[in-house]
Amino acid sequence: MIHFKAIGKVMGALLMLFALMMLPGAGFAYYFGTGDLDALLQSSLITFTVGSLMFFSFSRQDQNIRKREGYLIVSVSWLLMCIFGMLPYLLSDMSFGISDAVFETISGLTTTGATVINDIEASPKGILFWRSMTQWIGGLGIIVLTVAIFPLLGIGGIELFVAESPGPTSDKLHPRIQETAKRLWYVYLGLTILAGILYYVGGMTFYDAVNHALTTLATGGFSTKNASLAYYTSPFIQYTAIIFMILAGTNFTVIYFGLTGKFSRAWRSDEFRTYISVLLILSLCLSGPVFYYSGQDIEKSFRDTLFQVVSLVTTTGFVTADYTSYHSGLTMVFFMLLFFGASAGSTSGGIKFIRHLTFFKNSWLEFKRIVHPRAVVPLKINGERVTGKIITHIMNFLLIYLMIFTIGSIIVSLMGYDLLTSFGAVATSLGNVGPAIGKVGPMDNFAFFDPATKIFLSFIMLLGRLELFTILVLFTPYFWRAN
Repeated sequence: MIHFKAIGKVMGALLMLFALMMLPGAGFAYYFGTGDLDALLQSSLITFTVGSLMFFSFSRQDQNIRKREGYLIVSVSWLLMCIFGMLPYLLSDMSFGISDAVFETISGLTTTGATVINDIEASPKGILFWRSMTQWIGGLGIIVLTVAIFPLLGIGGIELFVAESPGPTSDKLHPRIQETAKRLWYVYLGLTILAGILYYVGGMTFYDAVNHALTTLATGGFSTKNASLAYYTSPFIQYTAIIFMILAGTNFTVIYFGLTGKFSRAWRSDEFRTYISVLLILSLCLSGPVFYYSGQDIEKSFRDTLFQVVSLVTTTGFVTADYTSYHSGLTMVFFMLLFFGASAGSTSGGIKFIRHLTFFKNSWLEFKRIVHPRAVVPLKINGERVTGKIITHIMNFLLIYLMIFTIGSIIVSLMGYDLLTSFGAVATSLGNVGPAIGKVGPMDNFAFFDPATKIFLSFIMLLGRLELFTILVLFTPYFWRAN
C-alpha cells in the first residue's frame, strides 16, 4: 500500500522550499524596476501557502518512505514544481500561453536549456533570473538538497536520494545519506560562486555573471543574451565557461575527492578518465576541419570546437558558434554528441559515460566469450566486477532510450515537421541539451512549435532528466499493486 499522506507532507516541504527560491528573482525585479516584482511575489506566496497547507495537514502522519514512495515523490515533485514554477511567467506581462510556460519551466528544471522566448534581452530581469534559478534548482536536484534537511522534519531521505540521483550509480561520501547530500551541495554551491566571480572578473555585469554561473554549473545553458555566450567575445570568459562545464559534467564525488586531496582515488575512476579523454580527442580531431571550413585563425577555431564539444557532451547547451554552418558531415558529428551525456553523479543529462563504457567493454568481452565459451570473463569498472543485473539494466536503458528517440521523432514528424527538425528536437529534449540540428539549431529556438508539440517535448525532457525508469515505472501495473 502506498502511503499517500506521507507523500503529501514531503510535497508540502518541497513546495515551501521552492517558494523561497523565487524571492531572489523578486529582489532583482525590485532593483531593476522591470515590472515583474508582483508576479514573482504572488507566485512565491501562492506556492508557499499551498506547500504549508499540505505540510501541516499531514504533519502527524507516519513518514515511512519506502522505495515505491520515493519514486512517486520524485516524479510528482517535478510535476508540482512545473505547475508552480510557471506561475511567474503566467502572472507577468510576457504574454505566455500555458504551453509556452510549461515548456520554459520544464526546460529550466530539467536543465535542457531550450527556449521559446524570441527576445531574451527584452524580457524582465526578475523573470530571467527565476528562469536561471530553475536550472540551478534542477541541476543537482532539489531532492538532494531537501534530503539534507529532511531529518529536521522527521522525514527519511534515502529512497528519495536513490530515485533522484542521476546516473546508474550514486556513490556515498558518508555513511549517513543526509551528510552525502550536504557535501554534494557544498561542492555545487562553492563552484557556482567561484564561476560567478570569474565571470564578473572577465567583464560580465554582476547580474549576468550570477545568471551564467547558475546555468553553467547546472549544465543548463539558459543565457541572458540572445546570442548566448557568443555575445561575449572574451577568450577568458569562454575558457572559464569551458572549465566549469567540464567540472559540472564530472561526477561530484570525484570532484569532492579531488578537493580533499584524494587525487589517486579520483583518477581511479574509469568513467572520469574516459570522459576527459573523449573531450580532448574529439576537440583535437574536429578543430582541424572547423579551421578549414570556418576560415578563422587556429586559436579561435580550437576554442570554438572545444567549447561546442564540451557544451554538447555535458548537455549544457551554451553556444559560441553555429556548428551547423561548417559542413554537413560536421553537423552530423555534432548531432551525435547529443547522445553522449557526461558523468553519472553530475548535473549533466543524457545517457552518461558510465553506460557507454559498460556497453562497449561488455561488447568487447563478448568476442572473448565467443572464442572461449567456458571461460569466466567478468566485466570490471574501477577495478570492481559489474554484476549481470547492472549490465542488464544498462542494456535495457540504452534500448528504451533508442526506442523513445525513434518513436518520439516519428510522432513529431507526424505533427507536421521535417524529419531533420524532428530528430533534433527529440534528441536534444531527451538528452536535456538545448541546441540541435534542423530548425532547432544553435542559433534557433523552439517558439515555432505548436502547443501540442511543446507539451510532448516537455514530457520527453522529463523522461530524460529522470532517467526514463523513474517515470515509466509509474505506468506499470506492478507499481500500484498492494504487494
